[in-house]
Amino acid sequence: MDYYTTLKTLHIFSMVLLFGTGLGSAFYKWMADRSGNVAHIAITNRHVVLADWIFTTPTVIFQPVSGIALAHMAGWPLTTPWIATSLVLYTLAGVCWLPVVWLQIRMQRMAENAVRTQSPLPTTYWRMARIWFWLGVPAFAAMVLVVTMMVFKRGM
Repeated sequence: MDYYTTLKTLHIFSMVLLFGTGLGSAFYKWMADRSGNVAHIAITNRHVVLADWIFTTPTVIFQPVSGIALAHMAGWPLTTPWIATSLVLYTLAGVCWLPVVWLQIRMQRMAENAVRTQSPLPTTYWRMARIWFWLGVPAFAAMVLVVTMMVFKRGM
């Protein structure tokens, strides 16, 4: 296997890991929050934050690095419409993701404190959970479009 094919394979695996971890974490956190079970919410928040550090952060870094390298190797300028649009959408997803990470860490701490003190989650937690959810909507939509453009690039 040549270098381009190896890098492309790693780029695709990284995209699958990024997309899958993000969607899975969002689903499990949303479902835990809906349960209202503070202990369950605290554990799930801890796992979501951990998954972001282990899986999401490395893939968030690797995706643009490998994508730009692949474009360069293929001779496609970054101004190629599907590449430029993908980079803009990826940036949009990132702009949404950074506050989500901060919110997740804050919500994790609030949930752990509620478990420790045997108290309900504060209203701030639920406000942050709504913001977290709504930041995920454009980020997810942007990533769906990026993946679509990555697959159908020749027609764009």
